[in-house]
Amino acid sequence: MATRKARGFTLVEVLVALVVMALIAGMAWRGVDGIVRTRDASQRQLEQTLRLNTVIAQWEADLGAVQDSGAVPALQFDGATLRLTRSTPGGMQVVAWTLRPDPNGGPWQRWAGPVVTLSAALQQSWLASQQLQGNEAGSLRTLEGISEWQLYYFRDNAWSNAQSSGGVVATPPAGAASGAAARQALPSGVRVVLAFAPASGLTGALTRDSLLGP
Repeated sequence: MATRKARGFTLVEVLVALVVMALIAGMAWRGVDGIVRTRDASQRQLEQTLRLNTVIAQWEADLGAVQDSGAVPALQFDGATLRLTRSTPGGMQVVAWTLRPDPNGGPWQRWAGPVVTLSAALQQSWLASQQLQGNEAGSLRTLEGISEWQLYYFRDNAWSNAQSSGGVVATPPAGAASGAAARQALPSGVRVVLAFAPASGLTGALTRDSLLGP
């Protein structure tokens, strides 16, 4: 009985098989690459969201501890920087929140001055907060990718621009030196609106209302 020769693959069949396998491998790689990119983007957004929550918690803690010393303004916003004086267990402290301009979204920075107990030292710290360059000791880049921010004060059951004084004044705080000038009354609340740059990983804007400390 004659044996039948085993037939092998032709060169064309091998090439076709290789092309099909290459196409399948390419599609699988694109699918895996898409999954990895999506995972990385989600991870970055999650980290940015967690950081944002931490920064806002610090912002609210600063506002919740605001106290008028009578030596310097307790709360002042000039359009770029919010300066405030807050009480701490060891005395008083000047804190400044500022937005550094950047075409791609600047950093929202927080500067905290030293804790002091004397009016002269508090005044010196307040002057230092007006000359910040962003690299001083006590400065922290809290959040990146902020395109702009706005502040509003809550007074007389209404929100108004933080830079509009509205002629609201109050008598000097208790303990102020004799003959001290009348001071602008503190609002009962502060609203911050943060607009995020496209490269920040966050979208739209965040609005947060915070109660002011005593």
